[in-house]
Amino acid sequence: MASPKEIRPPFAGLGGHTPEELFHRLPTPCYILDEAALRRNGEILAQVASHTGCKILLAQKAFSNYDLYPVLEPFLAGTEASGLYEARLGAEEMPGKEVHVFCGAYRDREFEELLLYADHIVFNSPGQLAHFGPQAKKAGKSIGLRINPECSTQEGHEIYDPCAPGSRLGTTRAQWDRTMTPELLCLLDGLHFHTLCEQDSDALETTLLAVEKHFGHVLPQMKWLNFGGGHHITRPGYDILRLERRIRTAQEKWDVQVYLEPGEACALNAGYLASRVLDVIQNGNTHIAILDSSAACHMPDVLEMPYRPPLFCAEEAGILPYTFRLGGPTCLSGDVIGDYSFDAPLQEGDLLLFGDMAIYTTCKNNTFNGMPLPDIHVLHSNGQLECLRTFDYSDFKYRLGRPDV
Repeated sequence: MASPKEIRPPFAGLGGHTPEELFHRLPTPCYILDEAALRRNGEILAQVASHTGCKILLAQKAFSNYDLYPVLEPFLAGTEASGLYEARLGAEEMPGKEVHVFCGAYRDREFEELLLYADHIVFNSPGQLAHFGPQAKKAGKSIGLRINPECSTQEGHEIYDPCAPGSRLGTTRAQWDRTMTPELLCLLDGLHFHTLCEQDSDALETTLLAVEKHFGHVLPQMKWLNFGGGHHITRPGYDILRLERRIRTAQEKWDVQVYLEPGEACALNAGYLASRVLDVIQNGNTHIAILDSSAACHMPDVLEMPYRPPLFCAEEAGILPYTFRLGGPTCLSGDVIGDYSFDAPLQEGDLLLFGDMAIYTTCKNNTFNGMPLPDIHVLHSNGQLECLRTFDYSDFKYRLGRPDV
């Protein structure tokens, strides 16, 4: 592919090398997790915790590659889970650390097992708190309720906006006034809100004003307040000083322990997806490259967010001399990663490297069309590559029916 120009994040970890120089022997498509980048993220998060006294958790919904948990563990207080399996993973792979869990609704048949792993359990509604809270409290767990401050700070991403009208996530003040009883309030140790998505600390500042407006009357009775995730703390240019001021203010005003549970910030710009060009075609004036990786299968956020991933030494369409539409090999017409421009025309066999592929990829990918799952490798800090996991036909077949006996 084109020769390097200015190498910016998320490709700074390549040390000036091209993808061909580093990854030419790897079968594609494959994920490569960057150990050094994960450690840099962890160090930034640890500084925030050290400066403020807050506790920061890894939201496993964004990054669940537990082989790399030892890299992040020294910098974090524990993990955040969205249900039983993630809670168990956090307990097993970060032993001795805190395990927090929030779920929109818990299942009776799973809750007793969940109590074996979780330290903090957050409920979505007073109804769930009434149903499971006494059992959790008896088991010695710290109990929380997710609140909805009804303060949207996002634009264009309603699918990721828990404060959108009619949201199913969190208890509004009206719901609180209608259903919260003194007996339920006595069960609570803390409140939790999650309203942000890839946002800066100014959005948190706005949200905290709404939290105080609607729930400030109860916060002095709480032991902790969880700010949730969506804080893009490790992104270049993020206003960390403002975040630290907001954390300190909340802790001093309400005498609470503040938690943050970022997912993206832990693994932002800490992974790649290597892919090769299978074919080059033309439809009218559109030049198209069919890759061996799929947006639908291997980088679902490209279609769901939507999201345009960075690509090594490529630019927006029309900036460099040759523009190509990059698409996957599946039958889905919309399986398109995006339009990118290059210094030279793409050819069959060219290696392309997408960045920021550690988050919402390995934990969300799928085998639609029988597409193979990409292998997972780690790029160690010493420059050595290690294969963590390979996948084959059995990973596709055995999730759909009875295993062969």
